[in-house]
Amino acid sequence: MTENPKEDLAGRPARPNEPGPYDIVIAGGRVVDPETGTDETLNVGIKGGSIAAISGGPLEGGTVIDAAGLVVAPGFIDLHAHGQQLPAAWMQAFDGVTTALELESGLLPIAQFYDNVAEEGRPINYGASAAWTYARIAEKEKDLAPPKAELTWFQKAFERSGWQQSLADEEEVKNIIAGVEQGLREGGLGIGINGGYAPGYGRKEYHALAKLAAEHGVPTFTHIRYLSVQEPSSGFEGLGELISLAAATGAHMHICHLNSVAGRDIKACVELVSQAQERGVPISVEAYPYGACSSTVGAEVFKDDWLGRWGVDDASAMEYNGEKLTQERIDELQEKDPGAVIVMHFLHPDDNAEDAELLDLSVLHPGAAIASDGMPWVRKDGSLADKMDDWPLEDVFAHPRSAGCFARFLAGWARGGPERTEPKLTLVEAIRKTSLIPARILQDSVPQMRSKGRLQVGADADIVVFDLATVQDNATFTEPAQRSTGFRHVIVNGEPVIRDGTEILDARPGRPIRRPCRVEAAPRGAGTP
Repeated sequence: MTENPKEDLAGRPARPNEPGPYDIVIAGGRVVDPETGTDETLNVGIKGGSIAAISGGPLEGGTVIDAAGLVVAPGFIDLHAHGQQLPAAWMQAFDGVTTALELESGLLPIAQFYDNVAEEGRPINYGASAAWTYARIAEKEKDLAPPKAELTWFQKAFERSGWQQSLADEEEVKNIIAGVEQGLREGGLGIGINGGYAPGYGRKEYHALAKLAAEHGVPTFTHIRYLSVQEPSSGFEGLGELISLAAATGAHMHICHLNSVAGRDIKACVELVSQAQERGVPISVEAYPYGACSSTVGAEVFKDDWLGRWGVDDASAMEYNGEKLTQERIDELQEKDPGAVIVMHFLHPDDNAEDAELLDLSVLHPGAAIASDGMPWVRKDGSLADKMDDWPLEDVFAHPRSAGCFARFLAGWARGGPERTEPKLTLVEAIRKTSLIPARILQDSVPQMRSKGRLQVGADADIVVFDLATVQDNATFTEPAQRSTGFRHVIVNGEPVIRDGTEILDARPGRPIRRPCRVEAAPRGAGTP
C-alpha cells in the first residue's frame, strides 16, 4: 500500500489524501487500521481535528512525530468508564483511551452532566447514557434529593433498599420510563440498565425499557439482574432474560462485563450468548482483562450467601483499599458505609491456568469489545479525587482496571504474557477490540462514532502511538494509582494531550459524544428536576 486503501471493509470508497502541509505528521510508524486491515509502515498527516493523509511517501507538517518502531492506531474507546472526573480522564489517557463513556450505569439529568463536564473541560472525549437506576431511585425514594448527575448521588442511595428490591406499580413504571426518556431526549447515548443493583424490579418494567430503546433506536447497556453461579437467580438466567427481550423487541442490548456477570460459570454463559448471536439476536458484548470486579459493598450481590453465589472460598476474596476483609468487617461496612467501593476476586488468572482459560473465554469472545469498567478514584477519607489538585494521583484507591485495562490487554494478549508466551490474537484484532468494535456498537444511534475507531482519511484524529514491546499496565490491587507506560503520544481531535510520554495539562480537546437533543419539558413524575 502506498497511498490510501481503495475501500474500507464496509465497502465505502476511500477518501483521497488532502494536500499538505499538515498540522501534525506522524512519520514512519506501524499504522494499524482495524477496519481496512492495514498493518504497515506509513506516514499520517493531521489537519485540524481530522486525519487528512495516509501515505507511504513523505509528508510535510508543522510538527513531526517520529514514530519509527512504534504502533500508530486509532485511540481506544472505553464504553464502560465510571470515572468521569478530570483526574480519572487523565489516568485513562495514559492507558491509550481517547473516548471514555459512562454507559452501564449512566447518569441523570443528562443535560446537567454534559453542561458540567463542558464547563470543566476534558483531555479526552466523554458521554453518558440515561440512567434507569437514577429514575427508579427518584420514583421509589421520593424523600431523597432529586437526582444529580454525579456518581456520589447514586452511592448515597445505597443507604435505602426499597429501590433495589421492590416492584414498581403501573404508575411508577410509567414515571420511571418517562425519566429515562427525558434523558434520551437530552442526548443520552442509550439506556443504562444497572440491573444487578436493583434485582427486585419487575419483568414488565424491564420489557418497558427494552421497548423504549427500540422506539428510540438506541442500545441498552445492561448489568444483568443476577450475579450468581447458583440456580435459580443465576447469571445464566439473567443473560437469558436479556436475550429474550432483545429477540422480542428488536432492541440492541449490550451485555456489560461478560467476565464478571458470568463469573466461574463463563463456559455455559458464553455458549448461551454465542447461540443467540449466531441466530441474529441483536446483542453485543464487552469484557475486561481481570478476574476481579469492583462495586459498592452495600450492593445486593454481596449480601446473603454471596460466597456461594460467586463461587469463592471465603470473605478474604473481597478487599477494601487493598485490605483483605473478613465477614465481620464486611458487615460493618455494609451497615456504616454501604457506598464504600470494594474489589472482589472471583478468578485468579495470574496464578491459576484454569482461571486464565475462563477469563479468555470472555476477553477473546468474537466481536467482544474491551471495556474497563473503570472506577472513580477515591481518597482515604472516602471522598472522590475529582480535581486537578489531586494530580498526579497518589494515596488514592480504585480497581487497577481504572488505570491499566488497555495496556494489560495489549501486553497480555496481543504481545504475550510476562513469560513472553505467544500472542493470543493479532495486533489488528486487538486494536479492533479496543477501537472499531466499540465504535460500531454505537454508530447506528450515535453518528459521531462513524468517524471514530478508524485510522483513515476523514476519520477523527483520535490517535495513540505506543511501543508494543514495552507497553505495560503498572497498576496493582494494592497500589492501583500507577499509570500505564509505553504510550508515547496520545492525540485527541488533532491535539496532543500526551507528548513523549508526558501529559500536557492545559490541553482540553475532549468533546462531548452525544445524540442529537430533542429537549422538551420533563413530564411530571419523570424523576428529573
